[in-house]
Amino acid sequence: MNAERFRGLAEAWGGDLDRWPAAERDQARAFLAVSPDAAQALAEARGLDAALDAWRSPEASAALRERIIASAPAPRRRSPWVWASPWLRGAGLAAACAAGVMAGAALSGRAAPDPAGEALIAVATVFQGAPSPGVGLEPEES
Repeated sequence: MNAERFRGLAEAWGGDLDRWPAAERDQARAFLAVSPDAAQALAEARGLDAALDAWRSPEASAALRERIIASAPAPRRRSPWVWASPWLRGAGLAAACAAGVMAGAALSGRAAPDPAGEALIAVATVFQGAPSPGVGLEPEES
């Protein structure tokens, strides 16, 4: 331990070595026994500790308390729709889901593959290998 480290610990942890971190106490006591600078730093820290322990916060006067309460904003009036808020959110979610289902059902007829076209591709694949796009899908003219 050196004087700078001891002074830093005294400023951070105060003048009572028992409040210091356990890992630092033994080294601090040994350094204190041989260093007058350490004793001076510890005395300064004890003085600050005593001043902080003696300080008391002033009590607020009744007039100050009343002024603070009077300056507080008035409570806001609750909306009559507060009770319906969770229900309205749920109803909105249900409506959105229903609209999605209806849109999906309406578009499913347009997006469905042509079963006859799929069968023709399957037959062409089995007998000729994979067809080129647009080749072999139209009936041959005789």
